[in-house]
Amino acid sequence: MNDSHSSSSDSTSKAAIDQNVGRSRRNGNGDQILATDIPRHWHDIFWLGVFLFHLMGLALALAVLGLNRFKKSDRFNFDRYTNNITGTVGNSHGLTEDYWPMYGLGGGVGTVLGWAWLLLLGFQANHMMKISVHILTTYLAVVSVLCFWSEHFFWGVTFAIGAALQFLYVISVIDRLPFTMLVLQKAVKMVWSLPEVMRVSYAFMLVMLLWMGLWSFGAAGVVASNINLNGRWWLLVVLSLSLFWTGAVLCNTVHVIVSGMVFLVLIHGGREAGSMPPNSLMKSLRYSVTKSFGSICYGSLFTAAIRTLRWEIRGLRSKIGKNECLLCCVDFLFHLVETLVRFFNKYAYVQIAVYGKSFNRSARDAWELFQSTGVEAIIAYDCSGAVLLMVTLLGGLITGTCSAVWTHIKWDDDRVTMVGSTAMLMGMVLVGLAMVVVESAVTSIYICYAEDSLLIHRWDAEFFNQLSEALHQRLQHRSSRAREVLTQNRLNVGIQENAPL
Repeated sequence: MNDSHSSSSDSTSKAAIDQNVGRSRRNGNGDQILATDIPRHWHDIFWLGVFLFHLMGLALALAVLGLNRFKKSDRFNFDRYTNNITGTVGNSHGLTEDYWPMYGLGGGVGTVLGWAWLLLLGFQANHMMKISVHILTTYLAVVSVLCFWSEHFFWGVTFAIGAALQFLYVISVIDRLPFTMLVLQKAVKMVWSLPEVMRVSYAFMLVMLLWMGLWSFGAAGVVASNINLNGRWWLLVVLSLSLFWTGAVLCNTVHVIVSGMVFLVLIHGGREAGSMPPNSLMKSLRYSVTKSFGSICYGSLFTAAIRTLRWEIRGLRSKIGKNECLLCCVDFLFHLVETLVRFFNKYAYVQIAVYGKSFNRSARDAWELFQSTGVEAIIAYDCSGAVLLMVTLLGGLITGTCSAVWTHIKWDDDRVTMVGSTAMLMGMVLVGLAMVVVESAVTSIYICYAEDSLLIHRWDAEFFNQLSEALHQRLQHRSSRAREVLTQNRLNVGIQENAPL
């Protein structure tokens, strides 16, 4: 009986793969499937307006905050307001130019790390990714020890918890890392065959660096102000949230540009193919910063947070065991997050790049495509997004440490954590802009595999076979898990029916 169920499951899995492999393109040729000939429309204009309004308002606020203590203490006489609110007098922490160089160091280190990672990935992608995964736990633990040593107990505990969570997560997904590294290697291979997308990433890093010059000017003014400790922290939190959104928008703009190029290359069989439309990169760039920019701004608000929450819940869910009460609570959160993923996922940016849809429609279409083809099974198994996030976190930690050490040499007080934590965010944004080109290639590969897996076969036949084998194994695994749950439920029902009254 079990053998018949097993063979039935295997045939079902193979049929799903064969159906996926046999899917034809939506149109007869590569030119028609792409959005290069489809008229584009403006989408999510409200969020475009919100982002631009926020950017202009923040630029003004940053300039005022920085100038207030630049070369002259309390240039705009803000102290009379802060003194009335906080009751502090003569609590000035210096001038803007005292802290601006520390942020300049952070921006420089973050940029160098981002460029260096992209270059090193081209030569030793597998080794660099493995180093990032394993060294992050150690680095978090070392930073925790340094925080305790310098009597910053809150941050010491925070980094210690981060090191423990990172270690537990790596242990929970250790069996997935070989497949993840394979996917990342192929994504790096694709990216390095398109040097123009590498230049796009470098250019956007420079744009982000220019914005960070103004942002850090205002942040330095906040650190130097005479506002009490809580007030300065709240201001820095608001500025950090703004920087996070701005960085996410630039990262996802690069995501859309790179995704469009990778999809074109896979559809047409290579960047040198005669069917490749002219000026593809410039068209993708123009669409991403005009008609698709509102969708990018909208998606950037929620996607990263939901993705991170999903990874953590998946890791926790796999390690709970038989604690039914806890499992019930985690399952509720899991299904809630899975519902949100349908409306906010990184694969939406590929649909935006290719078809010019709105963000929510792109997210739903991408998720339905994966569900209908079974490709979602290997996407859930793949940890490439988490690995790239580890690289980003490591870059941010190194950047924050450099700025914090310099600040600690000059001042040994609360200013160290202020400058260090905000410089860490700057480093994460800059390194993330470098890593997003690899993530874009990964998402485009999965979308192409779901749309028409023969595109992957034409690009790399060996990789196609490995993906198909992985999909077959994951579908088998899901079928066996479903049978186990069904059998256990039947046993529970039988026990309840036979129980004495």
